[in-house]
Amino acid sequence: MNFDDVKEKMEKTLSVFENNLAEIRAGRANPAILNKIKIDYYGVPTPISQVAGISVPEARLIVIQPWDASVLKEIEKEILKADIGINPNNDGKVIRLNFPELNEERRKEIVKDIKKIAEESKVALRAIRRDAIDAAKQEQKDSVITEDELKVAEDEIQKITDKYVGEVDTLLANKEKEVMSV
Repeated sequence: MNFDDVKEKMEKTLSVFENNLAEIRAGRANPAILNKIKIDYYGVPTPISQVAGISVPEARLIVIQPWDASVLKEIEKEILKADIGINPNNDGKVIRLNFPELNEERRKEIVKDIKKIAEESKVALRAIRRDAIDAAKQEQKDSVITEDELKVAEDEIQKITDKYVGEVDTLLANKEKEVMSV
């Protein structure tokens, strides 16, 4: 049985989890919060990062400087529509996003959201494990592998799953620490 496919699927699940964590606002300015926001640029939905320079000059400030000044209002409108919890400040040349200091209650809410995302990732990993074990059982049923090989395959799939669940837990703990200590 080939375990590369299982590892690849679990790697993708972990990657999606990491991307979701990057988009969570933890009190520090993180340009990843803008990743999902697209503007209508000459009729084409375009990510902000492709029409503007995005910088983080201070810990709680993102500055968006469009290369084409005509899209400034469009960027501002889409940021407001995205409801990321920050009001854009437009001075005619750049847009500034000031991240407010997080209070304790909001930090706890964010941690709860992070834990929910982590649990969804673990559920996805367990589903991949289940599918892989089912495939191995089918191979054993079809006499492709022996019962002993099935047991070895199940153990290996479980080890791979444990490794990726551990990585999710590590990422979760790091993000939780970051949110609570900002």
